[in-house]
Amino acid sequence: MNYDVLLLRFGEFILKGKNRRRFEKSVYLHVKSVLTPFPKAQLRSEFGRIYVHLNGEIASELIPVLKKVFGIASISPVIVSSSNLENILTTCQDFLERLNIEEDTTFKVNARRVWKGFAHSSHEMNHLVGSLLLTNFQMLNVSMIKPTLELRVEIREKDTYIFCEVIAAVGGFPRGSNGKAILLLSGGIDSPVAAWSSMRRGLQVECVHFYSFPFTSQLAKEKVIDLARVLSGYAGEIKLHLVPFTEVQTSFTGTGQDDLIITLMRRSMVRIATMIAEREGSLALVTGDSLGQVASQTLSSMNAIGRATDLPILRPLVMMDKNEIIEIARDIGTYDLSIQPYEDCCTLFVPKSPSTNPSLRIVERIEDSLAALTQLEEEAVSRTEAIVLSPNKEGKLKDQVNIQEDWF
Repeated sequence: MNYDVLLLRFGEFILKGKNRRRFEKSVYLHVKSVLTPFPKAQLRSEFGRIYVHLNGEIASELIPVLKKVFGIASISPVIVSSSNLENILTTCQDFLERLNIEEDTTFKVNARRVWKGFAHSSHEMNHLVGSLLLTNFQMLNVSMIKPTLELRVEIREKDTYIFCEVIAAVGGFPRGSNGKAILLLSGGIDSPVAAWSSMRRGLQVECVHFYSFPFTSQLAKEKVIDLARVLSGYAGEIKLHLVPFTEVQTSFTGTGQDDLIITLMRRSMVRIATMIAEREGSLALVTGDSLGQVASQTLSSMNAIGRATDLPILRPLVMMDKNEIIEIARDIGTYDLSIQPYEDCCTLFVPKSPSTNPSLRIVERIEDSLAALTQLEEEAVSRTEAIVLSPNKEGKLKDQVNIQEDWF
């Protein structure tokens, strides 16, 4: 069906008082940016809404793109009529004729007279439109409670909007409206979901990934880049910091404390991520930790690891179980990438019996015994490369950033 307008409704942030106008502007600019490939579409904003006038663009092509815009709660494809009774009734009838209604379809009309100068009240319009449709569509049956089809008629001074679909969108807060954070992005299922959850709450997220050549491969790195690119479809673009971690990681292997090696590595990652966060102006770190899921995600382990930084560590998934996380990963398009069998640097160094209750005192004593550790971490930060990724897959990776050949 050819629609005239897409009606975009804002989410919970419209309740935020003085910040509302700033948030609305942010969503408007985000919508404008994602509609660049659809040059005929035109935007108009009102309180709590954005109208996308299609002007010949195909609604079914725009809706999947707009559903990813943070701050948009729902989308309705709309047919527009002039605001006089005869045209409204004719358009409602034409609209239903194009819907291919099945036998015994239950329906109701939900008319809303926004323009008080219109001659008929909302209640009267419910009867006028409903009577016409019952007369002309014998397969319809009225049901006021959970009808199969709810025809909505919104009467405004210039135009009347007629629609029946309310398509759920991602909701949340506008992108970047609640500050910036650094996310530790592995190649697993959890951290991309943590990134998406953080962005949905208005955080601008930059990702940090730790690679250990030659222990991790080109394919493992490309997998993480692909994950970041998927996430960029929600944010417009994602900055990915690629940290060479080999020297730091191997420095822990001679300590004689294999059960603590994961704790030591993760504390080092947190310190490096903190240095990058301070350089990039980020106010927090984000991880994909889920309480009790693995040895490094017990409460004791998270406490020992978190003590490595003064920045707050946000853990959006901490109380979610694996099935919930997997369901979100599938919905946002990262799951199939995450399950590709390319190991990250942590997976390769997991001991047979990792500690679930690490002693912070012992961990700090081991770190103090490694005289070069601080220097190795600082060198890792100085050698870090960054890629800015967007949803557009055109172009080669080497054209986007000067990456050392031995990474591949």
